[in-house]
Amino acid sequence: MENKKLTLSILPEKLGICHLSKNIPIPEWAQDLSFCSITRTSDELSIVCPQEKIPTGVMAELNWRAFKLEGDLDLTSVGIIVSLSKPLAEANISIFNISTYETNYVLVEEKNFEKAKKILSGFCDIKE
Repeated sequence: MENKKLTLSILPEKLGICHLSKNIPIPEWAQDLSFCSITRTSDELSIVCPQEKIPTGVMAELNWRAFKLEGDLDLTSVGIIVSLSKPLAEANISIFNISTYETNYVLVEEKNFEKAKKILSGFCDIKE
C-alpha cells in the first residue's frame, strides 16, 4: 500500500448486523435504504442496515457504527484493510468489514466507537 493518508467518513446512523435463514427471500424492509449490505451464502442471509429498519424478532447484533473509506481505490489496492484493522485489533477492538466494488466500510461496536475514532485519527483524516 502506498504511504498516503487515508480519509474516512463516519456514517451517521447506528447499524445492525442481521442473521436470517438461508432460504428466505430478501425482505422488503431491507430494500431502498440509505445503507444496506446483503450477503447470501449457502449457510445464511446476512443483512447490515440502519438498525431502526430491523423489525422486532429478527436476530441481529445492534449498535454498530461505520467508517467509510473515501477516495479512489480499486480492487487491486493492497493492505488497506490491514492498515485499519491492525491498530484496532491491538487495542482489542473487533471490526466487521464490508467491502464493495468501490470502497470499504469498517464497522465497530458503538461502545468502542470513540476509542476507534481516536486510534484511526492518528493516521487517517476523519470527516464527520
